Amino acid sequence: MPNAPETPASYYGRHIFFCLNERKGGEDSCARHRAQDAFDHCKASVKAAGLSGPGKVRVNKAGCLDRCAGGPIAVVYPEAVWYTYVDKDDIDEIVESHLKRGEVVERLLTPPHVGR
Repeated sequence: MPNAPETPASYYGRHIFFCLNERKGGEDSCARHRAQDAFDHCKASVKAAGLSGPGKVRVNKAGCLDRCAGGPIAVVYPEAVWYTYVDKDDIDEIVESHLKRGEVVERLLTPPHVGR
């Protein structure tokens, strides 16, 4: 039996997805917690640090990630680490620790039971 083909490497080393969803009817959602500002700040910070591009980090917008109770929410893949952040300082810490050095920011982890 011939050898299976090698699995290609991921195009990006890490993705960080920011929920930017805004729920209707006044329901709490990430958009109501300035998620767009956090996304913009993270994207600029990653670029300024030279972390963006193939083989590195991609900062992405996401629709609802269905964890609104912990919002605002971001998730880093491939590790599947979920973060709840408050301000730009938290985003800076995620960029510096997790996206740059691969170190999870424990204090910002979203509790595993938190959902919608």
